[in-house]
Amino acid sequence: MRLKSVAALAIAMTVLLPATACSSSSDESGGPVKLTFSTYAWQKDTVAATKDIVASWNASHPDVQVQMAQVDADSVHDKLVTQFNGGGAPDIIHDESADIGGFAEQGYLADLSPLLSANTKSQVSQGVWDSVTFDGKVYGMPTLMQSYNVFVNTDLLAKAGVSLPTGDQPWTWDDFQAAAKKTTSGSTFGSGWGLKSPVSAIMSLSMNFNGSFFTTNGDKTELQFGDAEKQLLARTHAMIYDDKSLAPASTSMATGDVLPGFFGGKYAMIIAGNYNVQQIMEQAPKGFAWKMLPPLKGQSTSQAANPQTLSVASQSKHQKEAAQFIEYYANAENLAKLAQGDRLIPTTNDAAQAVLAQTKGENGWDTMILSGKSLAVAPFQKAEAYPQWKSQIATPAFQQFFANKISIDELGSQLKSGWQTVSTR
Repeated sequence: MRLKSVAALAIAMTVLLPATACSSSSDESGGPVKLTFSTYAWQKDTVAATKDIVASWNASHPDVQVQMAQVDADSVHDKLVTQFNGGGAPDIIHDESADIGGFAEQGYLADLSPLLSANTKSQVSQGVWDSVTFDGKVYGMPTLMQSYNVFVNTDLLAKAGVSLPTGDQPWTWDDFQAAAKKTTSGSTFGSGWGLKSPVSAIMSLSMNFNGSFFTTNGDKTELQFGDAEKQLLARTHAMIYDDKSLAPASTSMATGDVLPGFFGGKYAMIIAGNYNVQQIMEQAPKGFAWKMLPPLKGQSTSQAANPQTLSVASQSKHQKEAAQFIEYYANAENLAKLAQGDRLIPTTNDAAQAVLAQTKGENGWDTMILSGKSLAVAPFQKAEAYPQWKSQIATPAFQQFFANKISIDELGSQLKSGWQTVSTR
């Protein structure tokens, strides 16, 4: 998710408590319980919404006071490793489902199953709960999710005679590739895709073709790289070097760096996380006509549900109170506000309906809420060493492949051998 890719702006957004603040405490004279809440909220509206939620909680719960601590989104994992090992973890931890598995396995997170209400549990689909469940225990409250969608310059597609899909009849990947060919002309590429940090997008969208990459039997997780895992990678490579409909320079960029080219007509379409709606609305020139399309379909439209999560540290002395704050944070009103600030999909039914009612489905919200139905747990989310494999092995290997420096079989060899290395440490 985007938490690992943005955040140079995060610390400058607000001045809060240091991320190394110690766990919960209570005044020796019988004062209120004090909980620390570590969050990587970084967008201006989301930071403001998060501050409002904390302030509202503190005003209505004088006996349980929450102190908010800002962390850099790019260093969440490493920061938590240091905090857990040092015994100074925050009570409430903002992370993502793909990152919490290892911490859960090591005993650093509390099981939320007995701490969350039946109503809260009923609000989230089982496929999303599965993404935060390990060995039958729930280690995170899923809050916000993203999908990967195609954004189109509707004027360029209309000029090329390309009809847009609907939610009932989404484009297949073949349709997308055909549209990219048709809209490639002169200095305009049919598509651009910011793949500087490629792993999350490739792993998620490979699920369209049943690409799982990981299989787990008992305590052993192995990496597989067969036809299903090759599908998306091979298609993307062919668009770059055979069809020449995907701009090769865009693959070395971050998504935000691709947007100016999209606005300027360099790319008729881009693939990006749905949260980029925020930047498009803020940065697109006046009169720029765009639309976010429903998720593409291979064998299915499935993508990885890798939601942001709120967890409770097992070191916390006040787990019950921490869980109560998490439920407050995730109520329909608060989650709808946070979702609109981040342009992300709320995980609960009530919050999703609230967002639709408040936005009337405009500016892509109808498509975003629809996209949430395609999200389900992915095998990589259950692989304990996945964070290390992603950063140390998969990211440079995918980058080499998209730069045409290694073949798809060499890519597979690197991914497999790299997994053996990190998973046996």
